[in-house]
Amino acid sequence: MTKKVLISTGGSGGHVVPAITIYNHLKNTHEILISTDKRGLSYIDQNFNVLVINTPKLNNYFLFPFSLLKILFLTIKSFFVLKKNNISILISTGGYMSLPICLAAKILGINIFLIEPNMVLGRANKFFLNFSRKLICYSKNLINLPSGINHKLITIKPLIRKEYYETSKHQKQDNLFTIIIIGGSQGAKIFDELLNKSFVAVAKQASIKIIHQTSEKNINFLKDFYFQNNIESRVFSFDHNLSEVLKEGDLCITRAGASSLAELSFLNIPFIAIPLPSSKDNHQYENAKYYEEQDCCWIIDQKNFDDQKFEKFLLKLTNKSQDYMTKKNNLQKLNYQNTWNNVNQKILKIINEN
Repeated sequence: MTKKVLISTGGSGGHVVPAITIYNHLKNTHEILISTDKRGLSYIDQNFNVLVINTPKLNNYFLFPFSLLKILFLTIKSFFVLKKNNISILISTGGYMSLPICLAAKILGINIFLIEPNMVLGRANKFFLNFSRKLICYSKNLINLPSGINHKLITIKPLIRKEYYETSKHQKQDNLFTIIIIGGSQGAKIFDELLNKSFVAVAKQASIKIIHQTSEKNINFLKDFYFQNNIESRVFSFDHNLSEVLKEGDLCITRAGASSLAELSFLNIPFIAIPLPSSKDNHQYENAKYYEEQDCCWIIDQKNFDDQKFEKFLLKLTNKSQDYMTKKNNLQKLNYQNTWNNVNQKILKIINEN
């Protein structure tokens, strides 16, 4: 009998991308539902069978009692959804949006598998760790992991969308050193403000091309800026076919979400990580540090950004310095034997284990 699985996700792309990837790993062997909050819907294709459980955030002290009541209501709703659909496995990618569905799964005695894509154990995953069967992550050195819980820890290669395995690793159309700026689905306004003048300075000494992801409202400004400074560019907002964009790049400047770094790493693109300073438990910095310790990337502190130092550093990279080539070679070694089939077989083994 085919096991029925519910994958709980929502919030940001950092939660949804691993959920969709897990879905694609399991869709041929299991019946699957996906639950998400309204924020997560924008990252999910309409073809998926999606259940909306719009869990409120718990960060407003004045509304906290009402939020708890809503979570109680959503837990009851989740209880009946799980029971009606005869769900036997719950997979959660973490975040506050997972609370009602995980609580209901615990009451029903459903096997819970937690996925932690970050290098820091998230608070929701930490809360449900004792109730879960396994915690699936990318490193044994997970930060904030409680003692005595190592027997639940299973490491896999980072969850990367299937299209990244199916695309060629590199496809440049010209000889320009191409720099890609990725700010996430909302764009990173600070990237627009920090980097522009540096690109102008570098473009006077090297042949570069800029591919810049930004927010919708900032597209026209950036297009005009690059045009006026005679820098070849492409400016866009959130792109679901990001794999096609990334493979044109020689270097990426990015935040440090776990999925973004894993995909850049897999495509063998050296990257400069500028972690979001306000990320919970500083998890973006720790994500980037994982790659820095393996000499695969560079980390720049946004708070101490020095444009003159950055320009000199960037100019060296455009000449494909020894440091740049070392990072590129180390990324290739890091992803040795990282195939869709290898990851697929390990996930199936974990989920189907008695």
